[in-house]
Amino acid sequence: METSDLRAYFSALPKIDLHRHLEGTIRLETLLEIAEQYNIALPDRTAEGLRGYVQVTPADANDALHFLKKFGVLRRFFCAPEVIRRVAREAVIDAARDNVKYLELRFTPRALAKLMDFTYYEVTQWVCEGVAQAQRDYDIRVGLIVSINRHESVADGDRQMRAAVDHKWHGVVGFDLCGREADYPADPFYEIFRQARQSGLGITVHAGEWVGPRNVRDAIERIGAHRIGHGVRIIEDNRITQMALDNHITFEVCPTSNVQSGVVHAMNQHPLRDMNYLGLRTTLNTDDPAISNITLTDELVNAVENLGMTTADVQRSLVRSAEAAFLLPSERAILVARFANVENTTADILSIETERTLKGESRTKANVPNR
Repeated sequence: METSDLRAYFSALPKIDLHRHLEGTIRLETLLEIAEQYNIALPDRTAEGLRGYVQVTPADANDALHFLKKFGVLRRFFCAPEVIRRVAREAVIDAARDNVKYLELRFTPRALAKLMDFTYYEVTQWVCEGVAQAQRDYDIRVGLIVSINRHESVADGDRQMRAAVDHKWHGVVGFDLCGREADYPADPFYEIFRQARQSGLGITVHAGEWVGPRNVRDAIERIGAHRIGHGVRIIEDNRITQMALDNHITFEVCPTSNVQSGVVHAMNQHPLRDMNYLGLRTTLNTDDPAISNITLTDELVNAVENLGMTTADVQRSLVRSAEAAFLLPSERAILVARFANVENTTADILSIETERTLKGESRTKANVPNR
């Protein structure tokens, strides 16, 4: 397909995003309105002027320093309960408008609570309320993942874990470790993650992103991860690759973010090709769509145009996302069946299109039903 057809095709396709950070989803216009309402100082009062402070632009170097710096401005805005509810609500609405049908949205309670000294329980409750409101109004299901940072104290991590468990019946489905894996080992948090697993939360860990694959091994063996956030450096060690295969680990890959943050030097060098070749269970996700200025549709188009995937490969990755969702087994089976059916439907459409092309007939756009 040409790019315009490919974009229309993936825009219409029902999608799943398993790795999206709430703090990286805030709309520019929302930032400006909140700043006006709460008298927050900004480096610029126009959308275009503010963009460079909170979004990656062509002028930015692709490295961790420039990527992570965007969060510095964003964290000035979590100044009231209604702001947190609004940001959570709009994050879900924006996903739904991109035809995402199942979203796992992660957030760090400490990042939301720090500015105004809110409690972790309070900010988790407000996120749940904003998400619940959006789900009532849009055709989307959302699971929330509470994230803790490696550089935080164990006591902070424990309090955030307890806030997650307390909200398990209000939308929280998972628990995550993120942050500077090169500087801070995961060892202090093993007990916290054991308790989170015993409480029934799904476990995902940012690992194999900034440093080599040893953190992927640690996440699987010591933390009990069901999924790995990014994990793109796993291919550097075939033993750990085999461990991931044996344990049916799913990888939440975010190609655009990996390039912008300097984890991968260029899109055409992204390890996703090799991960797929080795049979690893990969999925495609956005990470921080507002910071990267992308949608999940953009990421799927990128996977086909720049990473050698076919539309059928993308559809299979969506089924893998459904299979890895942090849902009850009965709910997950329904989601898998729904997306397997989408895969079959779109495969039929592509077969018809291929046949028409071979016969010299004019190509028509795929009409993917919005299920």
